[in-house]
Amino acid sequence: MAVSLKRVYDAPSPADGRRILVDRLWPRGVSRAEAHIDRWMKEIAPSAELRRWFGHDPSRWPEFQARYREELARPAAASALADLRALSLKGPVTLLYGAKDAAHNNAVVLKAVLDEA
Repeated sequence: MAVSLKRVYDAPSPADGRRILVDRLWPRGVSRAEAHIDRWMKEIAPSAELRRWFGHDPSRWPEFQARYREELARPAAASALADLRALSLKGPVTLLYGAKDAAHNNAVVLKAVLDEA
């Protein structure tokens, strides 16, 4: 399973494979044409409540990971996660996120969950 992470603001490359946006909100200042996104999986993103609570505060990172994993176990998210796993088995997948912090964002958690499978 070849899953990588990339900021949606970074230039696309052929090595990205399928480019999947995993944020609930469309990233500011990026047009759909510029983003080169193959699929937008809003249903796999953290809930609005969890996103607001986390606020990209690194001190909340451990709790965010636990809460987000709980959300990923819910039926709608679990189905989307299964789709994402299936895509990753067919070839390279790049999870795109908008956050400035490359170490503390939902795509990091998603990749960890996919790597555990």
